[in-house]
Amino acid sequence: MSKDFDFFLGHWTVHNQRLKARLQGCQEWETFTAVQHNKALPGGIGNYDDFVAEDWKPGFTGMSLRIFDPRTQLWSIYWLDNLSGGLDTRGHLQPPVVGRFENGTGIFTGEDTLDGKPILVRYIWSDTHTDTPRWEQAMSDDQGQSWETNWMMLMRRSA
Repeated sequence: MSKDFDFFLGHWTVHNQRLKARLQGCQEWETFTAVQHNKALPGGIGNYDDFVAEDWKPGFTGMSLRIFDPRTQLWSIYWLDNLSGGLDTRGHLQPPVVGRFENGTGIFTGEDTLDGKPILVRYIWSDTHTDTPRWEQAMSDDQGQSWETNWMMLMRRSA
């Protein structure tokens, strides 16, 4: 529903765990803290947040743009950052992950590339009814037969 992400409106401190290399059998994780500020878009069409992780990559800023389609009841989530703008080499927005919430868990999948090779990406939102919602990103290079979780975030609401 169009209010699925209302739990995420506001200010957050984010504890991140991220694999240093993806889809390479890497077992080395980096941890860092970020802050996020999430705001609603006008007319109930979605929301957006900023992602600032100064102790991970000074000067880096990311942004998620979430758009709800009332016709399909699906969310499209776009990732943008100040390294690529979220654009492909032709200047178009990179494809979103698309999905919905069912029974309190949101699952969103989409096509992407990693090192020039096609992959699938999956986001999972869970514990959204708590003060510590969780987000995970996983990737698959075998059309979804197997998934490697490579980034986990635990959010805590801040003032």
